[in-house]
Amino acid sequence: MLWNIAFRTLFHDRGKLLAGLVGVIFSVVLVNIQGGLFFGLIRKASLLVDESNADIWVGHRGMHNVDFPHDIPERWIHRIRSIEGVQEAQPMRIAFSEISLPNGGHEGTMIVGLKPGTDLGRAYEIQQGPQEALDHVDGVVVDVCDDAKLMDPEIGSVREIGASRAVVSGKCYGVLSFLVTPYVFTTYDRAVEFSGGDPMMTSYFLVRTEPGVDAQIVCDEISRRLDDVSAMTSEEFADMSINYWLTRTGLGLSFGAATALGLLVGLVMVAQTLYAMVLDRISEFATLKALGSKEGEILLLLGAQSSLVAIVGIVIGIALSVLIRFLFSTPRAEIMFSQGLYTGSAAIVFIICLAASGLPYLRVRKVDPHSILQG
Repeated sequence: MLWNIAFRTLFHDRGKLLAGLVGVIFSVVLVNIQGGLFFGLIRKASLLVDESNADIWVGHRGMHNVDFPHDIPERWIHRIRSIEGVQEAQPMRIAFSEISLPNGGHEGTMIVGLKPGTDLGRAYEIQQGPQEALDHVDGVVVDVCDDAKLMDPEIGSVREIGASRAVVSGKCYGVLSFLVTPYVFTTYDRAVEFSGGDPMMTSYFLVRTEPGVDAQIVCDEISRRLDDVSAMTSEEFADMSINYWLTRTGLGLSFGAATALGLLVGLVMVAQTLYAMVLDRISEFATLKALGSKEGEILLLLGAQSSLVAIVGIVIGIALSVLIRFLFSTPRAEIMFSQGLYTGSAAIVFIICLAASGLPYLRVRKVDPHSILQG
């Protein structure tokens, strides 16, 4: 009987039910979109590491962010290559410079210098131009998503980077910097010309281990042989790069505050909807209590109503989130979902909806079952 009353009460006033569903849907969509934007943005902080094809990154002692390297002597790479378990090790240069624009202006860029003949450090896939675009004389690869900043360079366009000639020989897609500074990929030696750096120095050593070798053991051996460097697995360095921006910028706090506000709105709307339904049916609840319904049964009834609103709202909210991602997600503002995000948002909103049933329950508890007999 209680379940029948719960559903009949809930669907009797469809206007109030719709208001409750809107609150749940809003909360689910907000949590997923905010979370998706957060993960999509923070992914850029470790993009070069995640897509480097390397098992280990070696850099200056105390390195904390892939975009802010300090030079180390390139000759040290020979010590790394001699370590048992190392299959390949290549140097990589990262430096800031400026690229000329057709209007006479300049745009800050981040030069990424890679050794030819290896995929270590190659975080991009060519979308326009030849696959071996860097083999072109003075060739560089830029990202299609940075076209607006670089004033729409065409394949074959000639620019200047650091007072040296550069030719756009290829374009990739979706390799964007957290600093909003365009990445410019080029050869290892050419990076020195573009940045004016010391040709005897490098930024990182990228290491690929042999199959079956524990990367952490190799990291420990590198640190033992080279006192002035830090050696980390790619996963560790990626996490460190992400944590650097989270702790330095307060990014997590801002996204978290906006998400919490959305959850609060959903809580209030669901609680208000259930409370209004209870007030409209207060005599029926008094009748139930007069017939001997226990407090736990009443609470179960209200919980069943909250659960139904939550489940329907969560399903619709997740579907809308997927649609929004499909329509609006771009590499510049990527919305990145995961199974954990879906599950987490659904669990949080469901729990909040159950908690919202507590407000109308407090009102029902005060109902005198004798009032129905007196009226």
